[in-house]
Amino acid sequence: MKAAFYTRNGPASQVIEVGEKPTPTPRAGEVLVRLAFSGVNPSDVKSRAARPLNGAYQIPHSDGSGAVEAVGEGVDASRIGERVWTWNAAWQRADGTAAEYVALPSQQAVKLPEGVALEAAACLGIPGMTAAHAVELLAAEAGAKTVLVTGAGNAVGNLACQMAIQAGFTVIGTASSRRKALAEKAGCKAVIDPYDSDLAKAVLAANDGEPVDAIIDMDFSSTAGLLGQGVLKPHGVLIGYGSNDMGQVSFDFRQALFNCHRLSFFVVYELLAGEREAAMRRLEQSLGAGLDIAIGEVLPLDATAQAHERVEAGTTTGNVLIAC
Repeated sequence: MKAAFYTRNGPASQVIEVGEKPTPTPRAGEVLVRLAFSGVNPSDVKSRAARPLNGAYQIPHSDGSGAVEAVGEGVDASRIGERVWTWNAAWQRADGTAAEYVALPSQQAVKLPEGVALEAAACLGIPGMTAAHAVELLAAEAGAKTVLVTGAGNAVGNLACQMAIQAGFTVIGTASSRRKALAEKAGCKAVIDPYDSDLAKAVLAANDGEPVDAIIDMDFSSTAGLLGQGVLKPHGVLIGYGSNDMGQVSFDFRQALFNCHRLSFFVVYELLAGEREAAMRRLEQSLGAGLDIAIGEVLPLDATAQAHERVEAGTTTGNVLIAC
């Protein structure tokens, strides 16, 4: 089969190759998926740049969509032909979705609801599930009505805005000028430039002078500074799934302590089984309610290195996909 892969970490143009790899055979409990699209996410490019490989080579990307072509022992043959989306395909595995085929545990190839395009399906694993779990955590906040979503024009943040609004929350988003229209389309009450000279004041003004009940955050290294500026109400929660600075991040501990703020961090790859099931239910419900998944660019498999560069540069509005 044709696949994109790398054998060492480094810049995309220097390490990603496209060539032939053996077509996998599904083992017991696995399915073989003929891939239509592979989703490229920021965590994929960070892994290629610096994460140790899982073997002699790495086929990148955890997200994908396609149809089940064969099944391993113990998997019902009725799954053959089923349209599916994948999750965690490349997580602690050498074989991801930047290829014509992927074999993976049956439960990691999820039946796709009718009417959902395969392009959108390739964005469900990381962006969709991250947003869904964040909103699950938000929905568990008794009495919460308003939420600040940072990166409301980015892949995860935009879906989180839509899901939170579907769940009845009032959403204030931050988005750069290039992504403002996408955040507005999601239904945000207000969209604020994250580079506003007084971001805290702008958030409070957008919420009628009141602090928000919760924050869904893509970059704790930036948002941490807001915690000491009255943006989050006492006993409020920051739900975080990322940080541009993955090392030590400073924030006003005294303000956080005496306001009884809570920090709830997670990485989508490591959701517990019950958390994943709940996120999948919310995701399917949201798709049925008209969840809009923005596709920014679709490139051929031969252009996988360029796709990584697009995601790293952050110049594409909407998800970047590989046509397999």
